[in-house]
Amino acid sequence: MSGGTPILEVEEVTKTFPGVVALDGVSFGLEGGEAHALVGENGAGKSTLIKVITGVYGPDGGRIMFGGEEVSFASPREAQEAGISTIYQEGNLIPLRSVARNIFLGREPRNRLGLTDTGRMNREATEILGRYGVEADVTAPVRSLGMGVQQMVAIAKAVSMQARVVIMDEPTSSLEAREVETLFGVVRRLREDGIGVIYVSHRLDELYEVCERVTVLRDGRVVHTGDLAELPRLELISAMLGREAPEKGERAVVETRAATGEPLLEAHGLAGRHAPKDVSFDVQSGEVVGLAGLLGSGRTETAKAIFGAHALDSGTVKVDGQETNPSSPAEAIRSGLAFVPEDRKAEGVIPELSVRENIVAAALPRLSNGGLVSRKDRDRLVETFMKRLDIKASSPDQPVGELSGGNQQKVMLARWLCMEPKVLILDEPTQGIDVGAKVEVQKLISELAEEGLGVVVINSEPEEIVEGSDRIVVLRDGAVAGTLSGDELTEQNLMRAIAGDDASSSRDDGGDDGGGAGE
Repeated sequence: MSGGTPILEVEEVTKTFPGVVALDGVSFGLEGGEAHALVGENGAGKSTLIKVITGVYGPDGGRIMFGGEEVSFASPREAQEAGISTIYQEGNLIPLRSVARNIFLGREPRNRLGLTDTGRMNREATEILGRYGVEADVTAPVRSLGMGVQQMVAIAKAVSMQARVVIMDEPTSSLEAREVETLFGVVRRLREDGIGVIYVSHRLDELYEVCERVTVLRDGRVVHTGDLAELPRLELISAMLGREAPEKGERAVVETRAATGEPLLEAHGLAGRHAPKDVSFDVQSGEVVGLAGLLGSGRTETAKAIFGAHALDSGTVKVDGQETNPSSPAEAIRSGLAFVPEDRKAEGVIPELSVRENIVAAALPRLSNGGLVSRKDRDRLVETFMKRLDIKASSPDQPVGELSGGNQQKVMLARWLCMEPKVLILDEPTQGIDVGAKVEVQKLISELAEEGLGVVVINSEPEEIVEGSDRIVVLRDGAVAGTLSGDELTEQNLMRAIAGDDASSSRDDGGDDGGGAGE
């Protein structure tokens, strides 16, 4: 850091949406030649802040200064033309066009006749990529390249537009290890060229590798800004989660409790490109096993891999002693698995349909007799689960979209429970519901386990997952970092396991062995 005037300043910015304060007086500064980490758990406000900076949203209060002048961009294109480029993890290139045409899109070099000078465009594209150590056929369509090279092309495009600030949103999420190293080299070159980089990632190793400073957001507010080298990993995680760091000298005893009997669920060596890297654990009958870790640690990917929604390159899944290795959710359901996803609206309930229709959606094949479904059997099933789960609705015909978040969650649970599963996987079952509904859902989970189900719960709240689990499997960077059980189940031990054995050390004194953070 030069200590000079920031190239980009966000001053007391607020942004609200109906019922939600997304940004609450956020201030942030970025200097030229600096790589600044922007971190926080899901819903912390990172994406909203980026969208306010780049003109997707207008701020409701505060101001943005760029190059010493107050700015108000009407669109991301306007921000890009001014010198702020954003590279999203899903990419922003046109797959069927060549590398060179993507880099120069909308500003192709012209010859004397006003036509695109293809030769010059290809030469200049090759030179731009070469400056960042990237070799690629600039005449090839972007879709023919690996994800790593595509990321480099997106960066080259941004830099060639005279960007002074480059925002990278989870840039390594789809990259191989070799490609990640190349990206780090590019970030360092950007810094050498005086370009400011905002680096958004949940992988702690990356942050300590390439960033100088860090800003931590939680619930729409800045809770920490400072030099990353002076912030131990454990304190960084504490700031993100809103929990005090354990006292130095305390260490978590991380070991697996001895299993008794035949597990209902056995996952061994699960690994895949869009799945975990190496995950093994089991679940007993009547047991609640928590999957913990920061966002991006591989919790949801693990759950989806077990449920057949993410392809596996290796590993095995057994349900009640039988190897299933489901290749689709339908196959997983037949084997006795049920999965309640995190996103109720996108992957769970169908808001326009009634409570009745949502509950029986998965059970219709089982209720069918010769292609016909008995209305009496259907209504009896719905009535049973509405009473059992205490679903509050005016009637079974009320649209689910009109119910509270807690009751929507119960409808999703009812849908899967009427399938009589052996193992129930719940991804953030208490997210977005009020305190009273949380207590009800947590009580219901305990009751289901007492009835003999095996339950896997993903929960980002340390207090909730510690209180509601018999064991906790801690994931970090797609692999198991440890298991907590019995007297080990405390919030402090959980945070230490998430951070890594030497979490209390900064990168300068050897604390660089932890893994990535989370989903």
